[in-house]
Amino acid sequence: MRGVDKVMNSVERVHVALRLEQPDRVPIMEFIIDKKVAGAILPAARDMPDFMDRVDLDGVGCGACFREVRRNKDGTYVDEWGVTYQSGGTEAVPHPLRGPIKTMDDAKAYIPPDPDAPYRLGSLPDIVSRYKGRRAICFHHRAAFMWSAYLMGLDNLLASLLAEPDLATLVMDKVLEANMRIVRNAIRAGAEVIILGDDYAHNRGLMMSPAVFEELILPRLCKMVHMIKNEGAFCIKHSDGNIYPILEMIVSTGCDGINPIEPVAGMDLRTVKRLVGDRVCITGNIDCAHLLPHGTPEDVEKAVIQAIRDAGEGGGYILTSSNSIHSSVNPANFAAMIDATHRHGLYAGQ
Repeated sequence: MRGVDKVMNSVERVHVALRLEQPDRVPIMEFIIDKKVAGAILPAARDMPDFMDRVDLDGVGCGACFREVRRNKDGTYVDEWGVTYQSGGTEAVPHPLRGPIKTMDDAKAYIPPDPDAPYRLGSLPDIVSRYKGRRAICFHHRAAFMWSAYLMGLDNLLASLLAEPDLATLVMDKVLEANMRIVRNAIRAGAEVIILGDDYAHNRGLMMSPAVFEELILPRLCKMVHMIKNEGAFCIKHSDGNIYPILEMIVSTGCDGINPIEPVAGMDLRTVKRLVGDRVCITGNIDCAHLLPHGTPEDVEKAVIQAIRDAGEGGGYILTSSNSIHSSVNPANFAAMIDATHRHGLYAGQ
């Protein structure tokens, strides 16, 4: 890895880190930020990208837009995927209640949302026009697994991977085809960094065996990553939970970054850097389960310093939270995380 000795802008900083080189300082990004947390820090921000820009995060971005198509009498609503959600949730990512696919006949008849709908890329075109060349343009989406879990129910999908793999793979292939088209459109519209948000694990381990992951999940993830790379964008693979058993397989896809190295799940930043940091950019892992909601700004500063020591040497590291800036995060602690990265993340010579 080679270092650089000039002051960079955010685009250069992120790109250099994702190429496993050393930028002028450790980049800092967040892919999902709760609106109330952002508003408490900077009430005058016009929208989330404006907030990201004003607090000097190195990336700005958004995800795809899937509209509500029906409101039910019980207060739930259905989106374009046909997935039902509870209304009035407090988090940026709503939790599904149920999906439309239960049987093979359901799967055969199912048609995903139109990936080319004119509003599908959400605010991405506006973000590109405002920030291209100044901030790294990020687009948060998924490959095949989690939308399939929404459509079938997570337990049903996991059971089908073992008992009825033809059903699971049919659903995942339909989801993947739509999502690949959406992501390709996002890259061609100006997205530079694609974050794939499918989760494969929880705090105690994988949701499926490594063998099932390798046979049924990995090939579809590889197709998405290869397309992203062929289109000229970077790819950061996100998965919550303890992913040590499949870490090497994820890295083998050719993704540029791995996120978020979740400490409450037993993922250790120094260890992950040692294991795969020569092949993939490490992004994470300031604890958002306990530290950011309940710690002090001084505690957060110490954690940032330690994370930079554990993963920042030589470059190839981007600092983020261990999942997202959710509604329970203390705004003062998020502000402290940003400030500490700016102050302590400088590489020698800067």
